Amino acid sequence: MLTHQREAAILERLEAVGSVTVDELSRLLDVSGTTIRRDLERLELGARLRRVHGGATVARTRAPGGGGELDDDTREKEAIARATAGLIADGQVVLLDIGITTMRLARHLRGRPVTVITNSLAVLDALRDDDVVTLILLGGMLGAKTRTLIGPLTEEALARVHADVAVISSAGVKPEGAVVTDLTHEASIKGRMREAADRSILVANATKFPGTGSYRIASIADFDAVVTTAQADSRALATAARAGVEDVRV
Repeated sequence: MLTHQREAAILERLEAVGSVTVDELSRLLDVSGTTIRRDLERLELGARLRRVHGGATVARTRAPGGGGELDDDTREKEAIARATAGLIADGQVVLLDIGITTMRLARHLRGRPVTVITNSLAVLDALRDDDVVTLILLGGMLGAKTRTLIGPLTEEALARVHADVAVISSAGVKPEGAVVTDLTHEASIKGRMREAADRSILVANATKFPGTGSYRIASIADFDAVVTTAQADSRALATAARAGVEDVRV
């Protein structure tokens, strides 16, 4: 695998789960840990990620005037996370899917009296030291997509919980309205999360229209709300509007 292909794969993992380790990337990409560390160093120099002990996480965001500008993708995801937090009421039980946007949402829920149930270890890291949030981690096997719990135990745990709100991410939203992912084991988990809640919210910035992925999660019409950006594909959103889905633009 060429350098630029490895870097793209590393950033794809970060896009999906928020943080990665050197060991996991080494196994996934079948290269040495030394090679991965060099890749991470280059990506950090390009402000594409932030290295931490044993791996990397998403690049820190900076406020305007704080010495750096947010790229469009990061700015959109942060705005979507902030808007979604506004749709969640204190006292509610919230199912949080994996992904950078949901990880950012978790940060916006810090200090609020909510219960968060998740299979994302990135969300766990964001909330583990919060004394106000009640945090419940779903069981399961650590997935090939790092920092994610998947498998029969995760699905069994989801069958035993009930939430007020589920916030779901995806890899793509097709023009006809299909919400898809490229993670075969997580398509079912995302669907079960949506079904386990009274209200489901799809979070997707403009790059997810149409995005990628061949494993169907649901139709956009199956959600109660979509939080996205003004540049999102109007065809898919028209399908949502016809079904009465709340359309929140940031």
